[in-house]
Amino acid sequence: MELRPCIDIHNGKVKQLVGGSVQDQGDSARENYVSDRGAAWYAEYFAQKGLRNGHVILLNSRESEFYEETKRQALEALRAYPGGLQVGGGITADNAAEYLEAGASHVIVTSYVFQNGTISFENLYRLVDSVGRSKLVLDLSCRKKDGKYYIVTDRWQRYTKVELSADILTMLASFCDEFLIHGVDVEGKRSGIEEELIELLGSWHQAPVTYAGGIRSFEDIDRIREAGGGRINITIGSALDLYGGSLPFGKVIDYCLKT
Repeated sequence: MELRPCIDIHNGKVKQLVGGSVQDQGDSARENYVSDRGAAWYAEYFAQKGLRNGHVILLNSRESEFYEETKRQALEALRAYPGGLQVGGGITADNAAEYLEAGASHVIVTSYVFQNGTISFENLYRLVDSVGRSKLVLDLSCRKKDGKYYIVTDRWQRYTKVELSADILTMLASFCDEFLIHGVDVEGKRSGIEEELIELLGSWHQAPVTYAGGIRSFEDIDRIREAGGGRINITIGSALDLYGGSLPFGKVIDYCLKT
């Protein structure tokens, strides 16, 4: 189990937000924490701690007045820790190279691949042709509806018709290096993990998976470790003291390394 750090950037600032609260209209969101430090500071800090494969996420749409500042922050983070961070948010086959050249180890993609409620294989093949399977992470973040988990896009505002399942994971694993999956309904709420989602991810282990959403305690980490046999990596945001929470960042790093 690896701790994968996160740098979420919204309106040009590093923040921790409540999942599903981001709205393109008015660039609004429910905020748990707003940092006075830039994204590059966090990148350098994670590098010092020896943490790799964290993700930098741009949370503004390209139409936002804040997009250019958010993008600038993201690029500064990538340059501060070359090869140590992944990046997502508005990535397409046309702009992925810019982020890789800035130092990203991988690009993270959702909305470009899931179009009109379904999988755009045309765009998926374009991505693989553009960056290579080994540089691609598919974000399959999901929300529960009618008792099932559906992949959501556009900063988690839109449901697709694609249900997250072992079959979908297996099929998409042939196109990418790993998956990032947020339990959106609990993301940022520090209310506990999505148990059913963890069970699904724990039963499937053909590619690396990072889970994020609701982790609030060492007991939550234990449940994820047990469900996945130590194979599920985790991201913790709002619960960390680094972002205004109560979990000591250093202790969490050590705890995740525990066998």
